[in-house]
Amino acid sequence: MSHLSFKSLTFLFLIAFLVWSSSIETCIARRGKHWRRSRLTAASLSKKKGKGHGNHNYHKGGSKPKAPSHKTPPSPKPKAPPSPKPKEEVPSTPPPQKGYGSGQHSDIFDVVDFGAKGDGKTDDTKAFQSAWAAACKVEASTVVVPAEFVFLVGPISFSGPYCQANIVFQLDGTIIAPADSQPWGQGILQWLEFSKLRGITVQGKGIIDGRGSGWWQDAPYEDPYDDERKLIIPLNSIVQEMPPMPVRNELSGKMPSIKPTALRFYGSFNVTVTGITIQNSPQCHLKFDNCMGVVVHDMTVSSPGDSPNTDGIHLQNSKDVLIHGSNLACGDDCVSIQTGCSNVYIHNVNCGPGHGISIGSLGKDNTKACVSNITVRDIIMQNTMNGVRIKTWQGGSGSVQGVLFSNIQVSEVQLPIVIDQYYCDKRACKNETAAVALSGITYEKIRGTYTVKPVHLACSDSLPCIGVTLSAIELKPLQERYHLYDPFCWQSFGELTTPTVPPISCLQIGKPSNNRVQADHDVC
Repeated sequence: MSHLSFKSLTFLFLIAFLVWSSSIETCIARRGKHWRRSRLTAASLSKKKGKGHGNHNYHKGGSKPKAPSHKTPPSPKPKAPPSPKPKEEVPSTPPPQKGYGSGQHSDIFDVVDFGAKGDGKTDDTKAFQSAWAAACKVEASTVVVPAEFVFLVGPISFSGPYCQANIVFQLDGTIIAPADSQPWGQGILQWLEFSKLRGITVQGKGIIDGRGSGWWQDAPYEDPYDDERKLIIPLNSIVQEMPPMPVRNELSGKMPSIKPTALRFYGSFNVTVTGITIQNSPQCHLKFDNCMGVVVHDMTVSSPGDSPNTDGIHLQNSKDVLIHGSNLACGDDCVSIQTGCSNVYIHNVNCGPGHGISIGSLGKDNTKACVSNITVRDIIMQNTMNGVRIKTWQGGSGSVQGVLFSNIQVSEVQLPIVIDQYYCDKRACKNETAAVALSGITYEKIRGTYTVKPVHLACSDSLPCIGVTLSAIELKPLQERYHLYDPFCWQSFGELTTPTVPPISCLQIGKPSNNRVQADHDVC
């Protein structure tokens, strides 16, 4: 009996404790807003579950809320409270300048938004500088030069090295150079320059116009000229020592003797130029110096064939270069490959007028030159002085090796195949024994018409050319204004892998018996 009494007392005590705890929790809960919100939210979720389960919102990964055991009143229908709006943080740096068009794009910078007039008369140089300064701070930004405007811009450098990567210069309008001498001072080597950048693209349908005719007319007599002119003898037997200058026009004036390159890239990685036209440069049109990873495609160079020293594309100390799908017309080499270049691939290019595609000149003033792994193929040349050429100075050192010229179609080209190790672009050059070593040079599938001489291989007496291979050469004469000559070879060694037209019997088969070994300082 006492045992049952103890159990009864324990049960009654537990019931009393639960009742007391429930009354305290209810009192406390009535004072708090959080309880009411959580109950309303739970009720709301319980209502929605019947309409479309699967749309549960377990806030911050919490467990599924339990529905209340009692029925929720039918009205009013509870709603979950809106989440509070986060406070806007004040940026530590000012926002980017207004973008292109509607101003919604913070990574697009239109030069017009920075004050450029684009009327062809107002100097827009400062506006271009400001647009670049803003774009420089934003990765993968775009500087826009809009269509239907003509921007007068003086010498300018779009430079790093602290710019963000992968900037695009979208050129759809026209940029023109100053035609008076004042902005050029005593002379500047480049007009538009991009330097020390990582991932820079210049693209669009626009035009860069160097307005170079005033510079060409004022070219001093001492300016270099193409030495291959010595091989071209008109039928009237008068040697043309200097090319005729373009006709003077209203832009002519006394310009500095130092002529600028129109567009230059220096010390940059992953450079792309596509779509644009560069015309009438005072000197070279497009230059790459100390660059790595260069792609040029579907662009145009346009200058008169008698504009002096206006190379189309000039490569120097640059590696991993691809040039294709472009039209190059100028007054000098369509493409010029200088010292320090390797892994260059040029294909599907139209060249002419101009002086062909050249490696060199190399070794000037007893300098060392190193060029390797060059491929030039699938080229059309029309009315050019040279076709594919290697030119070096006496007294130089270093080497050119691993060169392939393949599938070159020539039409009315004066000298389709040239090696000239006696190059001299001034009045006189002294004879020297040192030379740049040439080896592993292949010419294959060179076909078409010539107007002076089909092959001219003039190698060094002290360091003959070795490994010269000729294959599938088919060149037919077309007499126009010049004396015609047979193929010429001097100290050239290699092989003929197929019959050639005309026969090139002057190439010496094999290797020279007394080929001098290069000194250590000559080796690249």
